[in-house]
Amino acid sequence: MSAIAEPTPIEVHPGAKKSPNSAKPTQSGTRQKISSYAMLGLLAAFYTGPLLVLIFASMKTLPEFFKDPTGLPESFALDNFTEAWGLANFPSYLVNSLIYTIVATSLFVLMSVFVAFPIARGYVKGSGALLTLYVVALFLPPALIPQFQLILNLGLFNTRTGYILLFLINPIGLIILVNYIKSIPRELDESAAMDGCGYIRFVWSILIPLIRPAIATVTVLHAIGIWNELILATVYLTNDDLYPITRGLIVFEGVYGSDWPKLAAAVLMLMLPMLVLYMFLQRYIISGLTSGAVKG
Repeated sequence: MSAIAEPTPIEVHPGAKKSPNSAKPTQSGTRQKISSYAMLGLLAAFYTGPLLVLIFASMKTLPEFFKDPTGLPESFALDNFTEAWGLANFPSYLVNSLIYTIVATSLFVLMSVFVAFPIARGYVKGSGALLTLYVVALFLPPALIPQFQLILNLGLFNTRTGYILLFLINPIGLIILVNYIKSIPRELDESAAMDGCGYIRFVWSILIPLIRPAIATVTVLHAIGIWNELILATVYLTNDDLYPITRGLIVFEGVYGSDWPKLAAAVLMLMLPMLVLYMFLQRYIISGLTSGAVKG
């Protein structure tokens, strides 16, 4: 038998020079990274600049604000927050906004999960057409006049219940949940059914823990939309005791609109609850959005 020749090892000389092209990918990668950070820095300055101006304005006295509206505060007058809190009747408006946001968001998310699951799995006839209708609804203008007539005929005008019912439908939230549920293996449904797990128990005990990123994303988006809503609050609520915090801010601006530092302090207090909610749920939001964008 003929011997098989072993491959001759390639010797690498220590003094051998590297090709000049080998350093180019590293240099281009460094330039790309620098340009990316520069772009992110510009975007961060673009978004945080107005917020910093608002924070600085809330800590100035009125004469100091008229002297230099965008500069750094000299006196750091934190009394603007306490005065705005009392003058704007914020405790009452804040409680109303919390009621509307918590109740409407909880009901919407819970109902959307139970609706999104059969649509995502195709357990109902015409599930694809239903999902298409939700997508089409994203491009339709709000039906304010029919909606107003319906609330009025039901006797729910100028009531908390009627105002909460306005926020129980949100097409983008259901679309995100449907696309995320599609990433869950179907075999899990079959295994649960073989073990005798019912529909409600399966959704509550198994599905909801698996889709927490999507639920967190929908919760934040829906809660921010309710918290910042002004048009519906103006149309459907005329009783001052039922005003949310955005409507109360308009009332405050109409009375104390010339006192810009107090108005800036009121705006900062308005955004604080949603900022806290986002900080608690932000680790789930990116995964929920990205999965919901590419699945399906």
